[in-house]
Amino acid sequence: MFLRTAGAGGLALGTAALLAACGTPARQGAQPGAAAEDLSDTEKLLNFSNWPLYIDYDDAEEGRPSLEAFEDATGITVTYTEEINDNAEFFGKVQNQLSNGQATGRDVVILTDWMAARLVGLGWLQELDKANLPNVEANLLDNLRSPSWDTDRSYSVPWQSGMTGIAYNAAAIGEIRSMEDLLTKPELKGRVTFLSEMQDAMGLILLNMGKNPGDFTDADFEAAIDRLQGAVDAGQIRSFTGNDYAQDLVQGNIVAAMAWSGDVIQLQFENPDIKFIAPEEGLMLWSDNMLVPTGAAHKKNAEALMNHYYDPAIAAQVAAWVNYISPVAGAREEMEKIDPALAENPLIFPDEDFLAQTNLFKGMTEEEERKYNELFQQVIGA
Repeated sequence: MFLRTAGAGGLALGTAALLAACGTPARQGAQPGAAAEDLSDTEKLLNFSNWPLYIDYDDAEEGRPSLEAFEDATGITVTYTEEINDNAEFFGKVQNQLSNGQATGRDVVILTDWMAARLVGLGWLQELDKANLPNVEANLLDNLRSPSWDTDRSYSVPWQSGMTGIAYNAAAIGEIRSMEDLLTKPELKGRVTFLSEMQDAMGLILLNMGKNPGDFTDADFEAAIDRLQGAVDAGQIRSFTGNDYAQDLVQGNIVAAMAWSGDVIQLQFENPDIKFIAPEEGLMLWSDNMLVPTGAAHKKNAEALMNHYYDPAIAAQVAAWVNYISPVAGAREEMEKIDPALAENPLIFPDEDFLAQTNLFKGMTEEEERKYNELFQQVIGA
């Protein structure tokens, strides 16, 4: 995750500061995740849960080349599942098992910073053995090494980062410039979707109201909730979604959406009329992380997977397909060999001017997180 300039007149931070500032406060008093018996030496198996459209895929071969290369190199068979559509929704799937110290059947899961921070705080992750992660140690971008919620990356390894803004179909609707358009434009009524991720949705609405998502009060948040409720009551918003807005946009079920940057680059291959914009008010940024839950029986195999994806050539291969921001040093140079145009794409390798438009949702206390999520869930009907 990244941090923007702090308000219109704020101090402009460099890329290093933007990256280093990511994270939420670690909770106090949590015990380290319990280590399950690791069966990796005798079971060459790995269960990997990820989000849709979030790894390289070969349509002709109907396979995932980088994952197949890992299997060939290690002899580990991977069961890959695209089951994570929303952080809170996935948390609901595994919460009871993890709280009871039971295995979830998953060895690697990929979750966004704020949810990763929650699992670290609850003690529901296994500590990683850095001796099994030489590529991570060598190639993780310096500015991502010490988030406040996992200061030495004992429990997490970044997978990708990305931006939250607006996508729209330029063939179906005129130019869209701002969140104000999504919230009020009559021709968009019932034809837009918002994200079900609270930090993304409310961050953009706070920006629309002239507030800083990195530093706001309870009153600011409640006013933004009222703003969102008004749009819901007016029928402006068709639904709240995870990744599933993508196909609705391509199929014409909607004409605009809150959207994640990498999804939109991929969708443009199907429909070049789909555009991604930074709203006039600003963007949100975030990171997703590879994690090993308590009870996972193949931790060493999971660490081998993490290490594999920190080979710059493999990282570039993934970034060339998913089109999100790679956390691996050297990926841009490798991308130039694959697709020089992508190496210059600011949505994949953003420069400091682009990052200056981005915002980080503030780190929350446990009480704030509970309160804000309850208010948000009431509005979206979850």
